[in-house]
Formats: sequence, structure tokens, C-alpha cells
Amino acid sequence: MYIDDEEHNLNSFKAVFRRDYEVFTAICAVDGFKMLEDHEIHVIITDQRMPDMTGIEFLEAVIPKYPDPPRILLTGYADIDAVIDAINKGSVYKYVQKPWDESELRTTINTALELYALKKKKEELTEKLIVTNEQLEFLLRQNLLS
Repeated sequence: MYIDDEEHNLNSFKAVFRRDYEVFTAICAVDGFKMLEDHEIHVIITDQRMPDMTGIEFLEAVIPKYPDPPRILLTGYADIDAVIDAINKGSVYKYVQKPWDESELRTTINTALELYALKKKKEELTEKLIVTNEQLEFLLRQNLLS
């Protein structure tokens, strides 16, 4: 998902990446929140400077409900304080400067998707381990009672 208040940026992003990924775009943070509710989003990319809330504010706001998708901050401004703030608060996986280089952004998205898949696999394996441990504890109790 890519959020940007400039429609031509959304259209460019979609045109470049639609063949490789299922692309969702939103023109504002409110639409971004709705998109997250309606779809399973694997990577969140947002512009930093938007009128209703900054990209960092949006990324921080989604963490409690959607902690798994890696978050990428995309900005055309050399706003180093915002970048440092985003990194320090742990809400950003990667910072990419506009105008984005297609190859660099594609690599960043692919790496973020791999990270997302690894998180999901870890959750799945942890859940299986919990079930297996519960089964073993049950068998052990059964054995002790016999």
C-alpha cells in the first residue's frame, strides 16, 4: 500500500509496480486506515508530508493494530529530524528519498516482503510449537496418572 497526497505520485507508483505486486493506493491517511481494514496489506509505504497527518504519525498509528507489515517512509524533503524520529521510534523499516529510483525501491519492497513472510512463518511455527507442547504436557500427565 502506498499513501501520498499527490495523485500523480500514486499513479506513477501503480504504473511501475502493478505487474509485480498487488498495489493499493490511498490519497490520505484516512483512506490508508480504511485500506488496512479492508485488505491484508504486506508492506506500507507512505509519503512524509501530507496535509492531514505526517507519514511518521500514520505509521506509528498503525503499529498497535497492524504491527507486521514493514513500514517504508518516502519523502522528497531532506527532513533529517523526521527520519531520525521515525527510526528512533521504530516505526520505519526503511527510508527512501524522492524521486525514488525504481530499482532501489523495488529491492526495498522485495526485502520488506521477505521480512513480512518471515514474520508470518515465525508466528505459524510458534503456534505449532505451542500446540505440540500442550499435547506433550497432556501425554506426560496421562503417563504419570497411569
